[in-house]
Amino acid sequence: MNIAFLMAPEGVEQIELTEPWQAVAGIGGTPLLLSTKPGRIQAFHHLDKGDTFPVDLLVPGGSALDFDGLVLPGGVANPDALRMDAGAVAFVRAFFDEGKPVAAICHAPWTLVEADVVRGRTLTSWPSLCTDIRNAGGIWVDEQVKVCREGPSTLITSRKPDDLEAFCSAFTAEFTRASAGAGVGR
Repeated sequence: MNIAFLMAPEGVEQIELTEPWQAVAGIGGTPLLLSTKPGRIQAFHHLDKGDTFPVDLLVPGGSALDFDGLVLPGGVANPDALRMDAGAVAFVRAFFDEGKPVAAICHAPWTLVEADVVRGRTLTSWPSLCTDIRNAGGIWVDEQVKVCREGPSTLITSRKPDDLEAFCSAFTAEFTRASAGAGVGR
């Protein structure tokens, strides 16, 4: 099971990358870091620089067809940069077009809004995205984790780092189910 982790060259909230990454590895999956520039991405602990992580593949070079699922970590700057990159937005949209599961936490749904994939979907996020999600036709809820199967692919969302345990449990269960051939569009 290959799982794409998409992030901008800087600004990802480190724990929203590392804990989901470990969760994917923990179920025997292969997490791969995709970004819009080669080299290493710079993670953050809120506003302070954290560690750097090597980029495995570039977007738009990677294809949704090569992956069983997508994880979008948050951080304020990370999804803000991704939503301004046409290749990154197209990559995200392709997962929905292919019916593959997508997991997004905290501010990451900004990229989903830009990809125009939240219309008619129920999701959660960091509270400040509530209006953006509603304006894009989504239904925002304040829940620890929301699993939405109301579209072509399952969408798993959470609000913040405190929700990571529930988030990782929900998306790993969905990715495992989808990779076993039970997912929509498989």
